[in-house]
Amino acid sequence: MARDGAIYVCQSCGAVHGKWAGQCSACGQWNCIVEESRSAPPGALKPAASSRTRGLNFETLQSDTPEPPRIITGVTEFDRVCGGGVVPGSALLLSGDPGVGKSTLLLEVAARAALAGRRVAYISGEEAVEQIRSRARRMGFEKAPVELASATALREILGTLKREKFDIVIVDSVQTLWSDAHEAGPGSITQVRACASEMVRLAKSGGPAVVLVGHVTKDGQVAGPRVVEHMVDAVLSFEGERGYPFRILRAGKNRFGATDEIGVFEMGDAGLREVSNPSALFLGEGKDRAPGAAVFAGIEGSRPVLVEVQALVSKSAYGTPRRAVVGWDTGRLAMVLAVLEARCGIGFGDQDVYLNVAGGLRVNEPAADLAAAAALISSAMDMPLPQGCVVFGEISLSGEIRAVGRAEARLREAQKLGFDQALCPALTVKDKGVKITSVNRLTEAVERISQNRY
Repeated sequence: MARDGAIYVCQSCGAVHGKWAGQCSACGQWNCIVEESRSAPPGALKPAASSRTRGLNFETLQSDTPEPPRIITGVTEFDRVCGGGVVPGSALLLSGDPGVGKSTLLLEVAARAALAGRRVAYISGEEAVEQIRSRARRMGFEKAPVELASATALREILGTLKREKFDIVIVDSVQTLWSDAHEAGPGSITQVRACASEMVRLAKSGGPAVVLVGHVTKDGQVAGPRVVEHMVDAVLSFEGERGYPFRILRAGKNRFGATDEIGVFEMGDAGLREVSNPSALFLGEGKDRAPGAAVFAGIEGSRPVLVEVQALVSKSAYGTPRRAVVGWDTGRLAMVLAVLEARCGIGFGDQDVYLNVAGGLRVNEPAADLAAAAALISSAMDMPLPQGCVVFGEISLSGEIRAVGRAEARLREAQKLGFDQALCPALTVKDKGVKITSVNRLTEAVERISQNRY
């Protein structure tokens, strides 16, 4: 039986158990249940002696108080993902794989905001101050008036931040913070939940905008209890494939902006460089387009992005053909292959199929169906698509090509990069700079690609 005042908490998912067990019944992880004290308060610090209980003061939705201006950090891609800048008094959580560049990104954000006149504090529990200075010198921000500190004790951090007035506070990372009100070690479920709660409470009580760095698990999820993601105002993820120089900043949650915006950066010797034109980064530089390659005109957030979809269809040497997908949904590939076989008579039952989105970008749009199908048809028939042609459209199970949103923006981006043809569904608005080849069914696209008619 559990001791009086003790509970057993899973350090992987945060589930509470009445007794110790080798495996957590909620998440299935082994050796992750730790005994913790129940006597500690739910927050990180002991509450002060409260006086008489006061009632609630309700207000209406109408207010004459103007919204506070956003803090423009100077890193355009970061401000774009945040919804136009950092909201004062907000709490943000930034996660990413080890070595992807989270500290580099936030140091640049802190330096540019400080150079713009904002008072910024950078508190690191993982690096010494001299290490941060060394990275700032490499990035060219050694003269930025950023106030640095290396600390992990939450009581000291909160005491300083309550005395001093800052605009932005960056904490790297929340897993290194510890509170003396809990017996669990730093990085545990209890400590992460309690420390994050106190930092969010500081921001909401008229304090600075707080940016917390969070570790990720081997599955790519934010480490710690899921309640931390509910407490903060925005959850940002910094992604990057190994072997590729670019990094993508996404918003999985944002109370002050859209969640479909992305920021694109390129990692170099001197730190991160903002990429204002991602299409030029994801497209190949070859003059002649090879069979099996199609340029997809997609939309990421508010910006159009052109990316190359590559396909390879080859005779299978085994009884079960292989399906390998990088950068796209495996289920949608299976659907497109089934429609090609059932509606167009192109069989892939004895063929290995490989599909790749060039540059490592992951595409989630249904509008990429036609681009993937065009690449598969081009590879199966060994017929290259025209060099200046972009493809977009959604495929239904009946073989119909359906229209997608923001077609005009896709065509404008294609024209800006030198493309003069488009294979897409019928459009009501014609763009004079791009020759549009309309297809209503997938069979029409197969005929045009096989006969080279555009």
